[in-house]
Amino acid sequence: MHLFGFGGILGLVVLVLDILAIVDCIGRPMDTGMKVLWVVLIILLPLIGLILYFLLGRGKQISGS
Repeated sequence: MHLFGFGGILGLVVLVLDILAIVDCIGRPMDTGMKVLWVVLIILLPLIGLILYFLLGRGKQISGS
């Protein structure tokens, strides 16, 4: 297995996106239980959880201006 082969790069990209999704989730103003649920989902199902979080979990963003 090559670290920098296609699978290694793809895995690294998914890992970075998962970390960004978790940081985004923790920083959002939502119920603590929902935050825990999304973080656990992202950790247990990295690619599916990531996609579901960005499609469903972020909700509508409220503009501050």
